[in-house]
Amino acid sequence: MESISKGLEDVNIKWTKLTTIDGEKGILRYSGYQIEDIINAGALAEEIQYLFLNGELPNRSQLDLFREKIEAGYDVPDYVLNAITNLPRSSDVVALQMNAIAALAATEPFKWDKATNRDYAAKLIGQMASITATGIRHVLGKEPVKLKSSDSLARSFLSAVFDSEPSERAVAALNTALILYLDHEVPASTTAGLVVVSTMADMYSGVAGALAALKGPLHGGAAEAAAMQFKEIGSPDMVESWFKENIDSGKKRLMGFGHRVYKTYDPRAKIFKSIAENIGLTGEAKNLYEIATKLEKLGVNKFGPRGIYPNTDFYSGIVYMALGFPLQNNIYTALFALSRVTGWTAHFIEYVEEQHRLIRPRAVYVGPQERKYIPLQERK
Repeated sequence: MESISKGLEDVNIKWTKLTTIDGEKGILRYSGYQIEDIINAGALAEEIQYLFLNGELPNRSQLDLFREKIEAGYDVPDYVLNAITNLPRSSDVVALQMNAIAALAATEPFKWDKATNRDYAAKLIGQMASITATGIRHVLGKEPVKLKSSDSLARSFLSAVFDSEPSERAVAALNTALILYLDHEVPASTTAGLVVVSTMADMYSGVAGALAALKGPLHGGAAEAAAMQFKEIGSPDMVESWFKENIDSGKKRLMGFGHRVYKTYDPRAKIFKSIAENIGLTGEAKNLYEIATKLEKLGVNKFGPRGIYPNTDFYSGIVYMALGFPLQNNIYTALFALSRVTGWTAHFIEYVEEQHRLIRPRAVYVGPQERKYIPLQERK
């Protein structure tokens, strides 16, 4: 019998100039730039978005023009926002994003063209920001909103969601999160979107397909799943007994631990942990952080020798909670998507422009051999 690669593990599906990962050493680089250097330098998310779409970091005038293109997307048509508000407030926010993006796929006059692909991608970043803000507001019982211009996407987004001017610390934290989740090579969502655009479907349909894959708890939903697990434990004093009862026994999986590529500590997890340590945690977020740090030690002691360590989702939910986003309706995964839309579109453009071929894999047949068809009236 021919072998297959379950989950397409270690199967290369494209060449890329965007992201490289060394899973053994815990190294992540965006177009050659080390993720830690980008964050420590205080880069704006828009700088890295520009890098992904254009191959180089922007100068000031290029960044200003790029931001104008993003902000052009803030003014989302009302019928797109209605695709969100016409659904129940109990809806999954990622599904709301999918619905709104599908509405754009139905109406945006998109055609694959090297002259305009990047402009559409920049506009889509802005559209996704207004869509995500409206989706979150909708499940929180608030009216739709379109983002307004400011000095950063992070500030505009937080201001729109919460109807107030965010603190500089909050803006910096969200800006960093937007960078950390921006891309990660070709995980499930990016691959799903690539399959869509390989048929020459439009960029919006590709994003809708990527969102569908991101929605699952084994991918984008892992941040919420990890935070929910911390919440289930309830108190730092309960961590050890909970771990023994659920993890040592094999009854449950430790959420936010392990990665298909990293065999050491995910560098993004270290940065999210640092944000949580310095953002000024209070209330439930502080309690969950204390639970997470105790749980991390137990998890590393148990799974570290096997190359299983915290991934980026282990602490990100706590950061989102500290920013004021509640743990409900898959909001944290929607925030992931707000960042990852740049990586998705950059991969789509790279694939279509440089190495396009319809993605059409094969399956190994293991069913019955040739059988004779018996008409219905003759079957017993």
